[in-house]
Amino acid sequence: MSDAAFVPTTRTALRRHRERAQYDRDAVYAILDEGFICHAACAVDGTVWMIPTAYGRDGDHLLLHGAAANHVLKAAAAGAELTVTVTLIDGLVLARSTFHHSLNYRSVVVFGQAIEVTDPVEKAEALTVIVEHMLPGRTGDARSPTGRELASTRVLRLPLDEVSAKVRTGGPIDDAEDMGLPVWAGVLPLRPAAGPARPDDANRADVAVPAYLTQPDRWSGGP
Repeated sequence: MSDAAFVPTTRTALRRHRERAQYDRDAVYAILDEGFICHAACAVDGTVWMIPTAYGRDGDHLLLHGAAANHVLKAAAAGAELTVTVTLIDGLVLARSTFHHSLNYRSVVVFGQAIEVTDPVEKAEALTVIVEHMLPGRTGDARSPTGRELASTRVLRLPLDEVSAKVRTGGPIDDAEDMGLPVWAGVLPLRPAAGPARPDDANRADVAVPAYLTQPDRWSGGP
């Protein structure tokens, strides 16, 4: 593991609400480890392209994957710089005025140049990390990708060097003159929740529901 904190750069240093900035590596990684979807963007031929995609974290690197022909990943593999964001929503912040409505959230922004993973063994290991990030224990059950499937998939390794997090917590911040308005104000907490696992119609009768689906600790917590 690298140093305990990220060093702010001209791109990662917060300008608005600087008090919400977090550069501590453990805090940043906790957000990344809780999320499921990132948005990856790059500029190509005068247009900014963005995709949502699943990801995984391998130490001080973020692993991204998609179809080999994916425009963003293909451009990044050729040297285009990536911007990647992950956002977790923790609550709706309801103020007495619509102007001061907000969200409680935890977000991470990453800038950098990714390296394509081309070795089949390393690529398979990276995809394992991504699937295990989605649902720990799953790769012990499901079939591993074939050589043909690996060839049709592009995997990128993005170093976590230029990174920052922004976190908002707490209640609304109303103007003093609005405090007496007869309007309810406060926070409506939000958090992801897993429902009962729904079996596929083609499941074999002798295949039980895996324990990692009956005890989904990942969805029982919160900020």
